[in-house]
Amino acid sequence: MVKKLRFSLRALFSILLALVVTACSASGTSGLNSFQSPDGRYAFLYPNGWTRVAVEGGPAVVFHDLINSDETLSLVVSKVENSVLLEGLGSPETVGERLVKEVIAPEGAGRDVELLDAKERDASGHTFYDLEYSVHLEDRDRHEIATLVIDRGYLYTLATSTNQQRWPKVKDLFNRVIESFTFLI
Repeated sequence: MVKKLRFSLRALFSILLALVVTACSASGTSGLNSFQSPDGRYAFLYPNGWTRVAVEGGPAVVFHDLINSDETLSLVVSKVENSVLLEGLGSPETVGERLVKEVIAPEGAGRDVELLDAKERDASGHTFYDLEYSVHLEDRDRHEIATLVIDRGYLYTLATSTNQQRWPKVKDLFNRVIESFTFLI
């Protein structure tokens, strides 16, 4: 009787474990790997098959797809005054338009950029601005989404970009990447 009970409990545990593993693999993180900053401050997910590349004098973190090398993920970290809040910079639309004019497509950059969407999102005690852009270059069109958040005197901008033709295929994946950005400490 005890052996049957142990066997039944083991079988039940195995079934539960299989269900948990299946549920986790079907969750929003399937097809994604985890990246954590060396200091343990922040983390985010990035697509499987992407590799990290070093960019001297550029973003703090850059990944790109090995197959579609023009698909990128970058994190820019900028120092701001400790008293600065994201909401203090303006609405998501105002901040999105300001980024267009000052960073993405300043006068003479040869880019025509349209802010397609700008929304505010709260997650884990932080306010995020999620922005979506269409970028028209002389020889191609691109699509970019980004999230901005301020924490402890730093502005974090996590952005993903691809060519316009691939956008419908990677849209959901890129949104999961952007929404995965989190602070650990």
